Amino acid sequence: MPVERIALSVNGERRNVEVDPEKPLLWVLRDDLRLTGSKYGCGAGLCGACTVLVAGAAVRSCTLPVGSLAGKPITTIEGLARGERLHPVQQAWIDEDVAQCGYCQAGQILSAVALLEKKPRPTEADMATITNLCRCGTYPRVRRAIVAAAKKMGGSA
Repeated sequence: MPVERIALSVNGERRNVEVDPEKPLLWVLRDDLRLTGSKYGCGAGLCGACTVLVAGAAVRSCTLPVGSLAGKPITTIEGLARGERLHPVQQAWIDEDVAQCGYCQAGQILSAVALLEKKPRPTEADMATITNLCRCGTYPRVRRAIVAAAKKMGGSA
């Protein structure tokens, strides 16, 4: 397994890692950088528990080789808040009592952030494009939180 030094921009900080460039981003985040908010779910990019933002787009980090990310800004759930101030989507998640077991929520939140950046006034059809899975079935609360966050961010769903 070849090891390379890869410069990453994670949550606004430059981070250097020495890893196999084919190693999935999820494992670099969790094992090498100790950012454990992104979760391992399926390992096939299907469930969304591992979702992070790369250049503002929601991506499944469990299948994304870290070598393809040099210089691209990566945001994890740990980098979403600004100090003690939660991102409006995080606050909406609390206000709407979305989380049940919580396992999928970091990925759900980051997918919602990406959606609202592209569509400040998302429709039901837009919200249905979020394909993150939730074993607890909190989808109605997820949608309510997205609508609430859109309003706080100046859009309206």
